[in-house]
Amino acid sequence: MKLNSEAKEIYKAIKNEIKRRIQLRESLAYLEKFSLTNNREEILRRQRYLKENLPKISEELKPLLSKIRPIRFRREYLHDRLLVVSEEEFEKAKALNICDVSLEPEEGYDLLLSTVDYGIDVELSISEIAPELYIMPLWENRETLKALASIGRIINSPSVAEEILAELRRLEKVAKRGEILENLDEIVRREEQRLNTKIEEMLKKFSLTLSGKELLEFLKELKSGNYQAIFSHFSQVENEILREIRKSEERLSKLLNLDVEVFSRDNLYPVEVSAETVELLRTELEKETKVEMYLVSREILRKIKPLLPKLKEELQRAYELEFLRAVKEFTEGFVFPEIASGGMAFINGRHLFIENPQPVSYVVGNVASFDGTSGERIVILTGANSGGKTSLLELITQIVLLTHMGLPVPAEKAWVEPLDELFFFRRKRSSYGAGAFETALKAFARALTKEGKKLILIDEFEAITEPGAAVKIIGELLKVAHEKGFYVVIVSHLGEDLKRELSFARVDGIEAEGLDENLNLIVDRQPKFGKLGKSTPELIVERLAKKKRGKEKEIFERVWRAFKESQD
Repeated sequence: MKLNSEAKEIYKAIKNEIKRRIQLRESLAYLEKFSLTNNREEILRRQRYLKENLPKISEELKPLLSKIRPIRFRREYLHDRLLVVSEEEFEKAKALNICDVSLEPEEGYDLLLSTVDYGIDVELSISEIAPELYIMPLWENRETLKALASIGRIINSPSVAEEILAELRRLEKVAKRGEILENLDEIVRREEQRLNTKIEEMLKKFSLTLSGKELLEFLKELKSGNYQAIFSHFSQVENEILREIRKSEERLSKLLNLDVEVFSRDNLYPVEVSAETVELLRTELEKETKVEMYLVSREILRKIKPLLPKLKEELQRAYELEFLRAVKEFTEGFVFPEIASGGMAFINGRHLFIENPQPVSYVVGNVASFDGTSGERIVILTGANSGGKTSLLELITQIVLLTHMGLPVPAEKAWVEPLDELFFFRRKRSSYGAGAFETALKAFARALTKEGKKLILIDEFEAITEPGAAVKIIGELLKVAHEKGFYVVIVSHLGEDLKRELSFARVDGIEAEGLDENLNLIVDRQPKFGKLGKSTPELIVERLAKKKRGKEKEIFERVWRAFKESQD
């Protein structure tokens, strides 16, 4: 379906309204599947799809869908590992491009895999050689898996995420070791501080419990040269400190799942773990963690790998559900239009971008019957300034575009014929003069070329040329449109003149009914079919005459009296 620039802007605004409701970037792809089409069967197919699926979308899905994240199996989870293979397997293993490959074992790798010693078959590829590529993304996206499981229960479609989550729990222990590894410095320093505090308390206690009598005995032994007795006092304290050191190292060993001896025995107070010792411990812990991660991941993957294709389908289903949820939110209270022939019409249509709009019914062509209409394809819309004429053109455009997307429309009922082209010529208030007139004339002429089903909407063409010339030009352009069977709605203040020129056209009117107590215009925005709409200059003059003061008030009152006298 072809659009001109103004119609494209409205189409873009509609899509943006749906986009801003979509929580997941991946769901935007589904919106592209609802791009404009003039194929009647495709529109009906989309309508059937939405009618079937939109009722299934419940409000409780929204917070769950917002938690969905893509699960991508990336190579960044690989650690330093070497795969040792035979000459026959070498090229095949290299082609996998997942880790270093060699014919002989080499030093400097944390994990050494062999297609012989480990029983790995190169044909099994990544899942056996680097299972973390699958398992770590799943582990890091547990919230996504939980959301998928909950969504499955809501839509009554069991999810494989439940089974995958159950298997991933086996990874909790090794994952905890990974957290310990990240905080190793803090853990060692905290234990170091605790140990020094304990030793300090022991030394204070030792000094405080040495009574006066014991002190005299101590000095007597020192004077007699009996150092063995003296040393026994300090040996007792030293043994207590060593016992505390061993307890600290036992706590660390249990926490790290490694045999550790990190505190120096040469200097018992204050005890200190050197930075080099911490780094050696880190290296050992990293190696143990990587090996354990590999082994556990391999076991988990062997069980859940058959479930991964179904998981991928469930993710796509979640993206689709999010798109449907956004569409349902956007089209709340809308109806699916009848795909008809002979024009377009709607009952109580509501403008998408006006807050609390007045519902309006309208028809172009003979697709539906309204009092005051006879199936006219050319319509001249007249009436009050600020009465909603331009907004009505926009509403017509919105309903036609939504129909061609296959979506519901903002109305109680609607009929739309699939079109080949839609042109909306919006009045540009800042464009006047010969240049603007020539540009607009060329644009209108292009819209009238070629054949096909077209809807042309024009907003006050006469604003950019003289009224006398405008009647002749618009009249001939509308005659061409009528001869070609196009649909046209043109907003004009020249309705009476054009009606004399164009017997085939219908003239509709939007009228201002007066002023309210605040001197605001009272406008019935529902056009009167087949009736010329009165403009609003008299009411505007009346409002100014009542609001202004002084000399200005006198001038507006005089103009107002002139209006009233001309009507008598």
